[in-house]
Amino acid sequence: MHQNKNQNNELHQPVLLDEVLQYLDPHAGERYLDLTAGYGGHASAVFAITKQSASSVLVDRDENAVQKLAERFGKNVEIRSQDFLSASQELAAVGNQFDLILADLGVSSPHLNEANRGFAISIDGPLDMRMDQRQAISAATIVNTYKESEIADILARYGEEPKARQIAKLITENRPFRTTAELASIASRAWPGHSRVHPATRTFQALRIAVNDELGLLEGSLPLWMQLLAPGGRIVVISFHSLEDRIVKQSLNSMAGDRYDADLRLLTKRPITASHHELVSNPRARSAKLRAAVKIKIEKG
Repeated sequence: MHQNKNQNNELHQPVLLDEVLQYLDPHAGERYLDLTAGYGGHASAVFAITKQSASSVLVDRDENAVQKLAERFGKNVEIRSQDFLSASQELAAVGNQFDLILADLGVSSPHLNEANRGFAISIDGPLDMRMDQRQAISAATIVNTYKESEIADILARYGEEPKARQIAKLITENRPFRTTAELASIASRAWPGHSRVHPATRTFQALRIAVNDELGLLEGSLPLWMQLLAPGGRIVVISFHSLEDRIVKQSLNSMAGDRYDADLRLLTKRPITASHHELVSNPRARSAKLRAAVKIKIEKG
């Protein structure tokens, strides 16, 4: 890593950037809503075409990201420090509509690479995993205070972990946990031997989803995003695991199709994934799946 480069640009490459621009198809003057703006990688590329304006909105619930967005884009765009469901509810309540909507549901690289955020298996840090550090429940809360059956349910539901019960038992027998390394070590006992993927990966995914209520926020937000999309507007959603992708697929499909009352036309029949070229420079894009749709212009009468 070259120290003279912007650290956040180094740490966080926006995934599927070319594909996002292809399916959003931004034009000058269009209003843009980025519901997971992070460090502004996608937004910067969109604004290079639409031109930055006060009518566009960037949302993130991570205070570090919000600070960087403010530094990067200044006062020419509205920046909201809240989760995307709360932002969507407030924007929809006053009748806002946008030509371009993007939701990149991935955890940004700075989160994964900062030990004190507690997301990473490979970097030891406090057992946290909160995207919004103002909230009370952390990963430590779950593993140290929840019942064994509750932990097993979280691991099975959100991590699709085949050994959920066994890992939950190991967790309750060995708590309290303070660090990510302690938890990763105990969870790995359920999977002896070597594997390409760290044996605690599904456990960490499940806890992160539970801590941040990721699936609940997504299910509640998708209908609101359709309200917020202007006629002719394009929406792009990027998911990173099958549970998210399933929710996105079912929601978009339910509003699209050949029905006379369909609200959407799908732009992607199958999810779009990263090119080989992108994977070389950004391995984290390997699990990214992009789905896109356009809101059909409905003429009354």
